[in-house]
Amino acid sequence: MSQVYTLTFVNHSANLGSVCIYQKAPDTSVHDVMSLAWFSKEAAPSTQISFDWTIDYSFIWSQTGALAPGVLFSASQVLPADLTSTNKVTFTNENGAYTFTNQGPGTPGSLTIVQDGTIPAMQAAVGIGMSGNGAFAVQAQPNFNEMFTPHPNYWITFGTFTQGEVVDVESMTNPAEITFPENIYAMTAILNSDNTWTVLPTGQANAHFLKARARNPLARWGDLSTPGKVAALAR
Repeated sequence: MSQVYTLTFVNHSANLGSVCIYQKAPDTSVHDVMSLAWFSKEAAPSTQISFDWTIDYSFIWSQTGALAPGVLFSASQVLPADLTSTNKVTFTNENGAYTFTNQGPGTPGSLTIVQDGTIPAMQAAVGIGMSGNGAFAVQAQPNFNEMFTPHPNYWITFGTFTQGEVVDVESMTNPAEITFPENIYAMTAILNSDNTWTVLPTGQANAHFLKARARNPLARWGDLSTPGKVAALAR
């Protein structure tokens, strides 16, 4: 069974918006690969949201038309894959219907999509997902292979997002990286009242809350906005 990772988002800002978790494409042979809003949910001030995932891959495609930031990638097919025995697939158009076919083994450690000659240009997009949601996409084109070599990495931001939309990672404002320390699988990302981020293991956030509650019965879980506390927890 795959390890479950958990991220708890706490909104201690004054803003109503949507939290977005995305991944950045690693060095890859895939040209013009784009990141998708992997997870996204609305969050009001003083609320918290949890996200859970496993590192389980899939092939995905969507009839997007031209692929660009802001375009919604709504997967029409999610085909489970691994990095050894089911990591290569053909993308084809059978009588006007797109589909994946001929799934089997490919280059170990990578996920390969073979696009055959039936694929029209600028009509669809293909990519890979993780834990059932799309992570990366690229414009589909005829007679062209795409090889993705995934290396999971996690970023969080807050603003206006829809899950599955193409995001411009270079234009993101105020993102924070979520790094899971060794043998830690639950992290907390807090958007503070001054719109800065505090990212720490959930166990540390719980310990801080218990100490704060002992001093003040009205202490809120995840409120690390008091000067000096954030720096102390980060050490």
